[in-house]
Amino acid sequence: MLTKKTNMKIYLVVTLTFLTSIVGFSQTSETDSISKAKIKELQFMVGNWKGTGWMMGRHGKSEFDQTERIEFKLDSTAVLIEGKGLSKGKVVHNALAILTYDKIKGNYVFRSYLPSGLNAEFKAEIIENKLYWYPTENTRYIIWQNEKEQWYETGEYKIGQNWNQFFEMTLDREK
Repeated sequence: MLTKKTNMKIYLVVTLTFLTSIVGFSQTSETDSISKAKIKELQFMVGNWKGTGWMMGRHGKSEFDQTERIEFKLDSTAVLIEGKGLSKGKVVHNALAILTYDKIKGNYVFRSYLPSGLNAEFKAEIIENKLYWYPTENTRYIIWQNEKEQWYETGEYKIGQNWNQFFEMTLDREK
């Protein structure tokens, strides 16, 4: 038989567990609504895309064919990005990224994964309807939808005060 003291402890544990779950649920709901609103700003990216691009490397400019598959995930609180680039039949780019919004930091988070097992997290932000993400302090990629409703992306590195382009990609939405 349980004592009055034991019953009181059980009652307190159950009550505290219930209250904690309510508080956690309300915080999750608030976070979800903020995250959903911020992630919705990336609607222009969602879809299947196909096109071409170029990048500068050690041996000069190289061209490639590119596909991107972008979709909302986790009840529209994340964006899944899967990109694959081919040049002369060989894979030159293969990456997966997850884009979320960090309510505490007040910015987007771009986490990239490569087949080699490497992954990293980068700051991202939207400026004038363009997504900027920064692999390093002096490197940035900018993604937006151009006047032809194409996916347009550039990559730039900074020397001094000047940004210099080393990458460009133009993709059409597949129907």
